[in-house]
Amino acid sequence: MSQPSPKPQQIPVVVLAGFLGSGKTTLLNHLLHRSGGSRIGALVNDFGSVEIDAMAVAGALGDSTVSLGNGCLCCAVDASELDQYLERLAEPSLGIDVIVIEASGLAEPQELVRMLLASEHPGVVYGGLVEVVDAVEFDDTRARHPEIDRHLALADLVVVNKLDRAADGERVLGLVRSLVDRAAVVPATYGRIDPEFLFDCRPSEERIGQLSFDDLHEDDDLHEDDPRAAAPHADAAHGLAPHQHRADDHAGHLHAAYDSLSFVSREPLDPRRLMTFLDSRPEGLYRIKGYIDFGPYDVRNRYAVHAVGRFLRFYPEPWPGGGERLTQLVLIGSGIDAPALGKELEACRSEAPHADEHGMWGVLRYVRDPEEDAADPARTSPATA
Repeated sequence: MSQPSPKPQQIPVVVLAGFLGSGKTTLLNHLLHRSGGSRIGALVNDFGSVEIDAMAVAGALGDSTVSLGNGCLCCAVDASELDQYLERLAEPSLGIDVIVIEASGLAEPQELVRMLLASEHPGVVYGGLVEVVDAVEFDDTRARHPEIDRHLALADLVVVNKLDRAADGERVLGLVRSLVDRAAVVPATYGRIDPEFLFDCRPSEERIGQLSFDDLHEDDDLHEDDPRAAAPHADAAHGLAPHQHRADDHAGHLHAAYDSLSFVSREPLDPRRLMTFLDSRPEGLYRIKGYIDFGPYDVRNRYAVHAVGRFLRFYPEPWPGGGERLTQLVLIGSGIDAPALGKELEACRSEAPHADEHGMWGVLRYVRDPEEDAADPARTSPATA
């Protein structure tokens, strides 16, 4: 008897915010060009702000919706129409892997996040709030818009842009880090951050016969230092593979430094120990993804985990038939201590043959039913522990 198919993975929706001139559109254009094969659905306030020359190569349809050769869609959007556009972009036939909402320069990011968490569409999930700041104008921006401190405290990832033009970039970086609440802070020039921070740079299936932005820029920066080239081969019984990707890996290429850790275990993890680890995850740890084996606590299911910033969610799904039962996790952040995190994960292993009847309670708090989410949006709020 075949195993039932797991539910389709929800599409992460990333909110890209920042005041006018910070470099949001430049960063979005960078992501569109460096999608690594993934299809990006983009909701932007100003259609004209997206790179028209690149779009003209791939072709456009309509005057408010643009369909690109690599599957990207850009729509002029009002926040009140968010669900309508999410419905459109989450249509399975489009094959969208990630949705990026570029907020207007004067938007209130907290409201966008609130609306996203309250979305009634079961095919999407919160993918994090990214705040872009202009390193050159940061002091003046704070003077004109003191609310930026509150925005930074809400962010999951902060991109400090235009560092090449800032006379005191290190001071600005330090000041921004003092204003965030455990968010990852990454430096950038021309909005160039590695897309792996925000989404998996892998197509959901092989796509034949389509011209992508990657094809048009095959000699440019991310093709050489694509994180996939350095991805660990997890074939050991218990594996830890920390990796560091640095801005100076390739001369002339300005990418934000990030660190990643891959963890593999044949032994199940103890749910209580894992929740202690997740509740105390350190500053700079932006994403956690993968699958967890809780052993006797749920012998039928593995648990897909999706964490971004303080947001956490688990998805139980039947184990695939015939394969080895492993815990496989990838952690991505900036300035994280990968070896120390690896040791903490190792300490979550358990050889207990029997389950404690209350052991899964902490995990189940973050298992969401889409119908319950729609009925009670407050239940989907990011974890604050």
